[in-house]
Amino acid sequence: MATRPLSIPASMSKKVRFTSTLVRRFVITGVLIYIALVLLSPMLGLLIEAWRVGFAKVFAAVATEAGFEALQMSLILVIISVVVNAVVGTLGAIALVRHRFWARNLISVLCDLPLAVSPVMIGLAFLLLVGRDGTFAPMLQALGIKIVFSFPGIVLGTLFVTLPYTVREVAYVLDEIGTSEEEAAMTLGASVLQTFFLVTLPNIRLALGYGLLMTSARALGEFGAVLVLGGSITGHTQTATTFIHDAIEERQLAEAYGMALVLALFSVVLLLGLEWSKKRKHLIGNKAKL
Repeated sequence: MATRPLSIPASMSKKVRFTSTLVRRFVITGVLIYIALVLLSPMLGLLIEAWRVGFAKVFAAVATEAGFEALQMSLILVIISVVVNAVVGTLGAIALVRHRFWARNLISVLCDLPLAVSPVMIGLAFLLLVGRDGTFAPMLQALGIKIVFSFPGIVLGTLFVTLPYTVREVAYVLDEIGTSEEEAAMTLGASVLQTFFLVTLPNIRLALGYGLLMTSARALGEFGAVLVLGGSITGHTQTATTFIHDAIEERQLAEAYGMALVLALFSVVLLLGLEWSKKRKHLIGNKAKL
């Protein structure tokens, strides 16, 4: 016996559509309000306070020797993080995706550790290892190496917190593209280096760039680990973020607002770079599917 399909009355269909539209608008409105409160309102508050003080006074306050040195230190940390993670992140991703070894899963989990641990705790952990009374203190003192409250300390903390971004981005792309092109190149007589530079690197260049942009943003905004390991010594280990902290502690609000706006401008540039890189990845991915 044949069954007839159920028909939905027109009034009920309109009611379902109305309810669906109402729920969608409610969800979108709630998300926009949340974003406005959590993300936009702090930036707006910063701009308002800087305007009240006076933008000329704010930027003049930060255009001092201490301000330039702090910003320069942050940019140096960004450059070091980008260079190191470009090499270590790429090699680490290749090792995790292309090779199988007994500690592979453990290393994969450890790569995400900086995302789960507070930077302040990271700084404290390094203090216990390389501080004055740390585990490796006698060896470091014998070698004449000083890490805590010096430049190597803030480099160490920054490299730790920026580790996952490039590794994860490159590993994801390597897993997606597979090994067919690399195996074909090796079959045709290409060496390992030729295969990497002519096949692997072109395929991962956008993911590598995206990961390095995120690494730059993370290094530029790092505060906890560099404060604990560096001590925010003016002219030596003070970065842009710890400069803001010190300025607030000393009630030098114009300097704090000025450096915060400078970092915000850098962040906007990095954000635009991330969006451009993301669109390029999607565009190339769509072309590859065609």
